[in-house]
Amino acid sequence: MFGMLSMGSSCSFLYINSVLLFTLRSKQVFCETSRYILLYNMLFADTVHMAANLLLYFLASLRIKITYYACGALVLLSVFTATISPLSLAVMSLERYVAVCYPLRHATIFNMRSTGMAIALVWGFSFIHILIRGFMLLYLFTKLSLKQMGDFCSKEAVFFAPMFNDFEEAYASTLFLSIGVVIIASYIGVALVARSVSTDKASARKALQTLLLHLIQLSLILISTFISTILMAIARTVGRLVLMRIYNVCFVCLNILPRCLSALIYGLRDQTIRAIFMQNLCCLLRCSVFLNKNQ
Repeated sequence: MFGMLSMGSSCSFLYINSVLLFTLRSKQVFCETSRYILLYNMLFADTVHMAANLLLYFLASLRIKITYYACGALVLLSVFTATISPLSLAVMSLERYVAVCYPLRHATIFNMRSTGMAIALVWGFSFIHILIRGFMLLYLFTKLSLKQMGDFCSKEAVFFAPMFNDFEEAYASTLFLSIGVVIIASYIGVALVARSVSTDKASARKALQTLLLHLIQLSLILISTFISTILMAIARTVGRLVLMRIYNVCFVCLNILPRCLSALIYGLRDQTIRAIFMQNLCCLLRCSVFLNKNQ
């Protein structure tokens, strides 16, 4: 029952993300505005990450065992897309800061070229991170001659060596601390400018709320990074059945939900997106119900 609820809610979040991705490509204004281009980039990575995690969860639920190489490729895809989201949050926070604090220079600073360069840097940094992990994994597979997995495919089953834990702690601590500083600095900058008489109060207030939601989203992603350590500590005090229920709740709340927050933050709060997003969401739901009835 817990597995079905987790799978159902995760598929719902995946569906919402997919609809918003479709929405962001339905109008020309979304393809030419830096804010929406950055949102699409992060949403695309989050959707791929959710799909990879759902596939891992599905394989584990059915107790399907695959080879180490296939599992390693799937886990690396999940880790690769997971890194893009926090980096994109930092760029989007800076974009909101510039939009409120330097409105006249916003179009010059965040034009199509600079936005494309920022996205390329995000993907490039994530690629370097996953390349290091890939070489470490390949070295481990070659050294231990691993072929078929003894347990179901998961991040913990692939990155079981102590060197991965050390690398993960150092990398995650540096990354999230840096991004946290960027978001908090942007929040303080916007808050100070919001006190100015000449500032658009409504725009500044909305930007502050968005930055605060970005910080919450970053915190949830940070917790999900160390979920294995948290679950190992809980496993010492509870039984297997309770642990599996906690794992299901953590999977939805910490692995899936943070990746859907962008869709909820922008899809429901942004006036430009909301009407089209809700129309597409309802239209696709009606189409799916109609097709099910015909079948």
